[in-house]
Amino acid sequence: MAVPPLSRRRALVGAAALAGAGAALSAPVGAADTPSTPGGRTDQAGAAGPADPAGPVATATDGEARHKPAKAVVFRNVRPLGAGAPVDLTVVDGRFTDRPAPAGAQVVDGGGRIALPGLVDAHIHPDKTTWGGDWISRRPASGIAEYGEQDAELFRSQPRSVGERAYGLLAHAVTRGTRAVRAHVDVAPAYGLKGLEGVAEARERLAHALDVQIVGFPQHGVVRTPGTSKLLEDAARSGLLDQVGGIDPISFDHALVEQLDLVFGLADRYGVGVDIHLHDRDEKGVRVLRAIIERTKALSLRGKVTVSHVFCLPFLGRGELETIAADLAGQDIALTTVAPSAALLLPLATLHEHGVRVGLGSDGVRDSWSPFGNADMLHRTHILGWITGARLDEELVRCHTVGTHGGADVLGLDRVEFRPGDPADFVLLRGECVPQVVVDMPQRDVVVHGGRVVARDGALL
Repeated sequence: MAVPPLSRRRALVGAAALAGAGAALSAPVGAADTPSTPGGRTDQAGAAGPADPAGPVATATDGEARHKPAKAVVFRNVRPLGAGAPVDLTVVDGRFTDRPAPAGAQVVDGGGRIALPGLVDAHIHPDKTTWGGDWISRRPASGIAEYGEQDAELFRSQPRSVGERAYGLLAHAVTRGTRAVRAHVDVAPAYGLKGLEGVAEARERLAHALDVQIVGFPQHGVVRTPGTSKLLEDAARSGLLDQVGGIDPISFDHALVEQLDLVFGLADRYGVGVDIHLHDRDEKGVRVLRAIIERTKALSLRGKVTVSHVFCLPFLGRGELETIAADLAGQDIALTTVAPSAALLLPLATLHEHGVRVGLGSDGVRDSWSPFGNADMLHRTHILGWITGARLDEELVRCHTVGTHGGADVLGLDRVEFRPGDPADFVLLRGECVPQVVVDMPQRDVVVHGGRVVARDGALL
């Protein structure tokens, strides 16, 4: 079959239902329970009381939110997952508790808003972005190598550093409810380690609001571009990366064994994870996937390997797909998708049946590859629902689950199910229920990370 011309999609391309939530609830905090001990505070919702969900949300002052996490907070009058009557959520040291709120706890009135788990972007390229800068005009490109050349040109021409551009994009992601990202950052002689250093700088600036994992991504190839493997080793040795990446070992690098030996060797030697881009749609992709499974088993890297995109899986017959899904689950190899199209979307139902972890990501955002993208993971769950033809409530909920619990599973983070002990990483917004939120994508009024308010009304605190 003829392959269509390359575009951003075609270049990169050529849930289980939401778990039931047992909320970690405190007894409702009434007027008589208002903290009055020294240092305690109650933030009122202004003229709009709990019965008015359109009212403003009161939070700690900006200075408090920026400089120190609140030890104990009661989020009053919220609806976890949109189910049932409003309740109070108590957070101590960044996690939900079912114990009574301590004396002096800060109180945040949610005004009846829905509380939803923070979203996880399991695959994004923040080093490439032009987000927040001037418009750039893009030129045609005939393949990954040419796109990579244009990446390098853009890198050299940008007046802002990688650190500034990545910070701007990731800060925006926080305001849209993202709790964590896995950032794929180019490593090549064209950049040295500047991309990794820039994203690490952005991670440090956002440490109060966002968890960031960094992948050293050899966009220009591991083997075909001399000097790349040494840079990856330097980065792994110095602690600049959490995962070492790879890209199409057969079709792009033309060195299946050598690339995987290098990548997995670094992971084994330095105790980091692996996250490999795999765009091949045919038997080459299957060969690479099987080789990844074999190396994961041989090096006892179970649970530390991810394969991104994996466009060969949607084209497999049922029997072969079931076999590979079982093998992936056997080594706990995770997968990610960016929902590029219905034809190239991972077979989520089969993968989930076998227990394969699958996360959702933004991919590139306003870079040399594409003018599109916004790092809004709620929008990405909407796209997932759109391309899969989701119509029933449970189908829309599954899309949201991939963008929340799915990404958390891939990154090895605790899920946010509003149970005692869960991390207090969540968003408050106006809405009726999860399916309606996925469709309408309302503003994230308040974003909470580790129990502290980190964004309000679209602005980072």
